[in-house]
Amino acid sequence: MDPSVAIDIGRQALMITLVVSGPMLIAGLLVGFLIGVFQAVTQIHESTLTFIPKILAMVAVFLALLPWMLIKILDYSLGLINSIPQLLK
Repeated sequence: MDPSVAIDIGRQALMITLVVSGPMLIAGLLVGFLIGVFQAVTQIHESTLTFIPKILAMVAVFLALLPWMLIKILDYSLGLINSIPQLLK
């Protein structure tokens, strides 16, 4: 296998990882920002107040987008498995 092919496979794997994990990370970021603004305005600085809403938002996004995530990961995996004969030449 050519090193450029291995690099391309790794690049594709990283892109799929970013695309699949991106919505959950963005949801956590937005909820964290909103909680931070809320804490700054009300001067309530409870440490547990930041974790629970972030976790709930990320779990909700995960459950909502799970079918789409599985399709993306399966498409990549099947494409990689199907390309094994060409990679071994």
